[in-house]
Amino acid sequence: MEIPYTAEARPDTGLYNAKVGIWLFLASEVMLFGALFSTYILLRVGADPGTWPHGLLDVRLGTINTIVLICSSITVVMAWASLKLKNFAKFKMFQAITLICSLMFLGIKSYEYHDKFSHYEVQLNDGRVVDGHMVENGKEEMVIHGHFITREEEAKVTHAWQEREIKHEEIKIKKSDVKYMENYGPWHSTYMAIYFTLTGLHALHVIGGALVIGFIWGPGSKMWKTDPERFTNRVEVSGLFWHFVDLVWIFLFPVLYLL
Repeated sequence: MEIPYTAEARPDTGLYNAKVGIWLFLASEVMLFGALFSTYILLRVGADPGTWPHGLLDVRLGTINTIVLICSSITVVMAWASLKLKNFAKFKMFQAITLICSLMFLGIKSYEYHDKFSHYEVQLNDGRVVDGHMVENGKEEMVIHGHFITREEEAKVTHAWQEREIKHEEIKIKKSDVKYMENYGPWHSTYMAIYFTLTGLHALHVIGGALVIGFIWGPGSKMWKTDPERFTNRVEVSGLFWHFVDLVWIFLFPVLYLL
């Protein structure tokens, strides 16, 4: 039994089945990310003045990742256009670049995550607070590459000290002197919790999209010889999802990194 409208358009919608499906799926994705963005806005607007963190994320890395995803959107379109022009070799080349861009994005994001999990805030028994990256964690002593901050700065959590030049040094701390310590994971603050939730969910979408594109580029490309029109439609549908993933990041970047 042949499934109808896999390549030709349906008379009621003017679209083939897969394209109708992807638009319905993307509508649900808009509601998902829309709810998360709304939560972020409400939490930020409701926060006391001067208590919302700033300067915790590396804008340079975020900018690079934005450029990487924009480039991948271009190559996805070029891959689909190549199939329309019956140029399978160029399709393979452009989609390979797309997959490389996805790996670059995930690599940079993994580096950012590692940076947060190795970044600690250490409160000492004498009231001082040390902020920096863990260099060594021994049984009785730890070494933090960072600096001391005042209670006022720590209480405001605006991290204004990152906006001025501060000399970082290797600070040795006896574990017996530690009152409390915590890294900058999702449990550190409301801001970090929503940062990891939004970017983590987005990264899962990047992984899912890359897996689909990778399958179509690899084993799934055999369909080009048997049913080229349907194969081209598959590339278009995967491309629509990839454009959505890129669009979400274009909103995430200014909201989390710049504002």
